[in-house]
Amino acid sequence: MSSLNIFYEEPDPDRWFLYDRYPRKVIRRIFRGKQRPGGQTRVFLNLCTGLDKLGVDYRLNDYRYIKKHTEEVACIIGKPHVLDKIKWKNTILFGAAVFSHPCDDPDLFNRLPVRKMLVPGEWMRQMCEPYYGDRVLVWPVGIDTDKWIPTISKDIDFLIYNKVRWEHDRYNLDLIIPIQSYLEKQGFKVANIRYGFYKEEYFHKLLNRSSAMIFLCEHETQGIAYQQALSSGVPILAWDRGGFWQDPSYYPHKVQYAPVSSVPYWNNFCGIKFQNINEFPNKLEEFLDKLSSQYFAPRDYILNNLTLEKCAQNYLDILFSI
Repeated sequence: MSSLNIFYEEPDPDRWFLYDRYPRKVIRRIFRGKQRPGGQTRVFLNLCTGLDKLGVDYRLNDYRYIKKHTEEVACIIGKPHVLDKIKWKNTILFGAAVFSHPCDDPDLFNRLPVRKMLVPGEWMRQMCEPYYGDRVLVWPVGIDTDKWIPTISKDIDFLIYNKVRWEHDRYNLDLIIPIQSYLEKQGFKVANIRYGFYKEEYFHKLLNRSSAMIFLCEHETQGIAYQQALSSGVPILAWDRGGFWQDPSYYPHKVQYAPVSSVPYWNNFCGIKFQNINEFPNKLEEFLDKLSSQYFAPRDYILNNLTLEKCAQNYLDILFSI
């Protein structure tokens, strides 16, 4: 098998003058330290690690090679600006870290040689289907089950993972604080972590100390963080309110799509879901009963469905099919 041609770049345009992106990058590294990988970067990194485990060779961002070999497929993992970096003549497999909604690029398949577009989950595929039809496929990236492993020593009862992205002040008062207060009144030790404000190593350490996690997010296309928790053997009490896709850049004036999910990859052995704060006490009681009886087996779900190797092989199967 010939090497794959993988393309992934973070957008870093010049801001104030030509080529200022280079000194800005150095300054950021000095004052902020090593950049934290975001969700889309994690998709790229985990796919590469999965391919490494399968022994599959690949080139990274080799534009000179791909221009000379137009018969080969370009695997553009994400960040739509890469689509416009060169004049593509190659067949393109695009995704799964892509733009938010097809209305951002309704003419994608006509203006570029994109054969298939990958999205992280089924509800997002259904949201894209009216625009792109069967050219949209579901592909989730794998989770590093060698890194995210169960531990025995636990001193935190509940880790509250706060990924509420919109109307945070409102939900802090109506959801996050009430949940923490309720748990603490019951005598549980609680820790907090907020999406976008931590390094992955810190989350890893907290999971190692936690018996369970409460996951608060409006909706997820895949949800790598909560799947890292599942891989760590940490069952989850998840806020899954359903309803409309809530991104304020689109909803309700441009896009109204429902239903969505905050835990799109899930079975009953991963944990319990609740829809709103009124349901929380009863769902917590059910969760605690199953937790004490060792009913949950969250890591098994990841091992059976979302390992690095399995998902990398799924990616290869899609690639070969086109």
